[in-house]
Amino acid sequence: MTRTPLNRRLAEFGTTIFAEMSALATSTGSINLGQGFPDTDGPLEVREAAERALREGRGNQYPPGPGVPELRTAIADHQRARYGLDHDPDTEVLVTAGATEAIAASLLALVEPGDEVIALEPYYDSYAACVAMAGGTRVPVTLRPQRDPRGGGGRYVLDLDELRAAVTPRTRLILLNTPHNPTGTVLSRAELTAIAELAVERDLLVVSDEVYEHLVFDGAEHVPIASLPGMRERTVTIGSAGKTYSFTGWKVGWTTASPELTAAVRSAKQFLTYVSSGPFQYAIAEALRLPDAYYEGLRADLQAKRDLLGEGLAQAGFEVYRPQGTYFVTTDIRPLGSGDGFAFCRSLPERAGVVAIPNAVFYDHREAGAPFVRFAFCKRTDVLQEAVDRLKRLG
Repeated sequence: MTRTPLNRRLAEFGTTIFAEMSALATSTGSINLGQGFPDTDGPLEVREAAERALREGRGNQYPPGPGVPELRTAIADHQRARYGLDHDPDTEVLVTAGATEAIAASLLALVEPGDEVIALEPYYDSYAACVAMAGGTRVPVTLRPQRDPRGGGGRYVLDLDELRAAVTPRTRLILLNTPHNPTGTVLSRAELTAIAELAVERDLLVVSDEVYEHLVFDGAEHVPIASLPGMRERTVTIGSAGKTYSFTGWKVGWTTASPELTAAVRSAKQFLTYVSSGPFQYAIAEALRLPDAYYEGLRADLQAKRDLLGEGLAQAGFEVYRPQGTYFVTTDIRPLGSGDGFAFCRSLPERAGVVAIPNAVFYDHREAGAPFVRFAFCKRTDVLQEAVDRLKRLG
């Protein structure tokens, strides 16, 4: 062979860090706080809805390409009830194989070779790969840690001037993520308004990954950027059932957008999975109609787990950045005498029997993320308590 088998656009992407660290967790018997999946199943009534669909033969064969009508209607109703966004379920809603396919289909549809895509780093690792597959050029704008002068860590913030300076005549779209993985930042209404004004001024599209929309704490507000002036017709909003209902293995995601943008994304999506998750689509349609008490209970449970893990990490010597959303907490390992997140995470299973993820994998500017490590708190309380007890060995 005169050429390597892998397409050169993907040459920089090897095995994901999640696969590496999960394998390390298995081989060492460590508690896996690296990959973001819950260790309990979602609501019983939603599981029973999937069982009914299977027994009744709904979705066992190919579902409609855009998604089953029941789910598309439920998604449209959810966006209307929660955010005042009206979407036609027939022309403005598209069901995908999780948010990962929604991201891939959106970028493959909307980005051409040479287009620049702005992404807030640190960013979910599939963003970079999808931009590369589309032939685009990723342009990172870095969220920077801002320490709380009162102590106890702080939060990550967006420099709006840096974002504006990143826009060039070649910029096609902004790839947004709020609530933000891995930092836990929830962009404020004021920040999103400034981003929206920039997008309108420079005629940019926005692909907005909002899969953690219901996982916000301490009174933080999730604001879909599509709800802001001028953004309804230039935004593809991405949602997912996996994070909200703890069924990550079902891979049910979706996009909502104008008819023109939805048709574009559907054109790419039809050549990826075409369709997926038939019976589960009916179950998620029912999940989207769960009462407010479900979401309130979910937030309260995760906030308590965030506080348990965050306090334990602080006691173990980490500097902890308190997340406003998602189910991840970012820590600074320099107080523990290390500035290399990769080395730290690879040694942590032997040192403490816990697995985490080095944030540097989410950066183009690796040095900016080098001393930061991410832990997931979407686990049972007893598992988190055991992890905290193990991490005390580092002290």
